[in-house]
Formats: sequence, structure tokens, C-alpha cells
Amino acid sequence: MMKKIFMIVTLFALMSLSSFNYAGTGHSHDKNGGHSNHGHSHGTVDNVSVKQKASSMLTGLVKKGVIDKSWEGITPTKAEKKLFSKGEEWVVSFINDQLADNSKRTLYIFYSLDGHYIAANYTGK
Repeated sequence: MMKKIFMIVTLFALMSLSSFNYAGTGHSHDKNGGHSNHGHSHGTVDNVSVKQKASSMLTGLVKKGVIDKSWEGITPTKAEKKLFSKGEEWVVSFINDQLADNSKRTLYIFYSLDGHYIAANYTGK
């Protein structure tokens, strides 16, 4: 049952991203302040784990056509914890020098500290 819920949430997130101009320009949080609450905590994920999660998300965004195919195979540049108004989050960045539009060469994927996907955009905010 949890797997089905996760798949539905993931599909909804991917569809939401597509409505924000190919991954959007703003940091879009959900009604829970950006943090998915499944009623239990998974603990804090580490730098390596969050990069793996973000790489998988990037692959999914490419496969769904949300972002350009040139992002395929690009590895994370860095993963760092940043403090936002709603609290601290992981921000994983990817750089794609193949894109002509400088404003879309860096993609940021956001995760809660316990590893739940929050959003993706080109601003880092």
C-alpha cells in the first residue's frame, strides 16, 4: 500500500513540476510546509544518499520529458544543507553546460533532511 501511495505522490510531483516551466522557477512547497509527513521519521539522510535520490529524480524528470534529454547522465555537482523560512533542507545541484539558456544550466532538487522530495527548480530558492 505504501508503495502505491509513494508512486502516486511521485507522479503528482512530476506533473506539478511540468506546470512550472520545465521544473519551475520558484521553490514550491506543499501544504505541509514542503515536508511530506508519513507519520514516522526515517532519520536524517547523508550527503551520499541525498545525491543518489536526486540522481534518480533527475532521471525520472528526463524520462517524463519534464526537463531536456541533455540532463541525462549528469551527476550532482554538490549537495548541501540550506536554511529556508520553513526550516533546513538538502539542496542538490546539477550543472548542464550543454544548454544555451544560462538561467537553466543549473538544476536544484530539494529534499527534506529525512530524504523526502520537496521540489525542483532553476533558482535554488
